[in-house]
Amino acid sequence: MRPRLVGINHVALEVGDVEAALEFYGRLFDLDLRGRMRGAAFVDIGDQFIALMAAGSGEAAHFGLVVDDKEATRRALEDAGAEIVPGRGLNFRDPFGNLVQVVQYDEVQFTKPDRILEGMGLELGKTEQALKELREKGLD
Repeated sequence: MRPRLVGINHVALEVGDVEAALEFYGRLFDLDLRGRMRGAAFVDIGDQFIALMAAGSGEAAHFGLVVDDKEATRRALEDAGAEIVPGRGLNFRDPFGNLVQVVQYDEVQFTKPDRILEGMGLELGKTEQALKELREKGLD
């Protein structure tokens, strides 16, 4: 059985200057930073986020998909001959060059109400770490 898509975890925008991007979006919205690292800032949107990534970082423009089974996704990618990008997590390039990151629903803050999961025909839980992160953000 093929893995199921559950949602979009994040979108990463390529920006010329992370500080300028934070200033611009900060003038538009009340920003809550999830975290920072060299060449990147992560802006919370509830249980999802936008990553502002410095151009030229190699991972700048991409999006993150949430799936029900990351290892089944890996097998499907291998069977399809997709380019799996080495590194932390499960990242791949589609045949058109788009970078996609894959995370498993039970391991991340991203969450859907039980009624939505039920409507999608899914029964998914969360790891203790993901539940802790949701509680810390007041999203449980």
